[in-house]
Amino acid sequence: MVESGYKFMMQTETQPVEQQADSGHILIVEDDERLAGLTREYLENNGMTVTVEHDGSKAVDRILNENPDLVVLDLMLPGEDGVSICRRVRGDYHRPILMLTARTDDLDEVLGLEMGADDYVAKPVRPRVLLARIRALLRRTHAPAIDDKGDKGRLEFGDLVVDAAMREAWLKGENIELTSAEFDLLWLLSSNAGRVLSREEIFEKLRGIEYDGQDRSIDVRVSRIRPKIGDDPMHPRMIKTVRSKGYLFVRPV
Repeated sequence: MVESGYKFMMQTETQPVEQQADSGHILIVEDDERLAGLTREYLENNGMTVTVEHDGSKAVDRILNENPDLVVLDLMLPGEDGVSICRRVRGDYHRPILMLTARTDDLDEVLGLEMGADDYVAKPVRPRVLLARIRALLRRTHAPAIDDKGDKGRLEFGDLVVDAAMREAWLKGENIELTSAEFDLLWLLSSNAGRVLSREEIFEKLRGIEYDGQDRSIDVRVSRIRPKIGDDPMHPRMIKTVRSKGYLFVRPV
């Protein structure tokens, strides 16, 4: 029923929306050939170049060899599931991964985020919503990060350096492997050092939609970022959780 509903929405929402300059190469990893075809047609009608892979066991090689601007990755695949694929490519593929899941279990979403997915959408999703989420990820990837004051630049916190223009961070001179979404969150927190940011504010700034009170993506990403920047996950000193309020990036003394 979920798949048939998704196909119906793909068929009924056929009119292209206004094309934007942030179009790019999208790789869809989806075993349902008809569904993948409808998604491909819709995205191509909106100015994107799209390739498709139906076999999960071939997806890792396709992602690393083609290096697309963004991957739309289904969770349930033959050969190898989406979570495993995401985990395996993350060391070498640093562009956005948007995970699709027909399940409503929060555990699946958390697993995807922990393995490095940048965003997730539960099926059935309206094509215009999928397109909007893809474009939002592409814009954040292609544009330098900007803090709340509109400044672009480099922030230094002892051994930690965060560079907005390059969209990279270093710890003790070593490059930190961050997904696009992780960098965006790190920059947002660090550029607001000393100020508590609520989950609602973080969610709105990073995803452009209101926080529903249930989404755990911000918490999962914070837990992934902490060890990467040398923070103690059990007793964090840099990214602190402020109970009932949000997160605080503490500038080293």
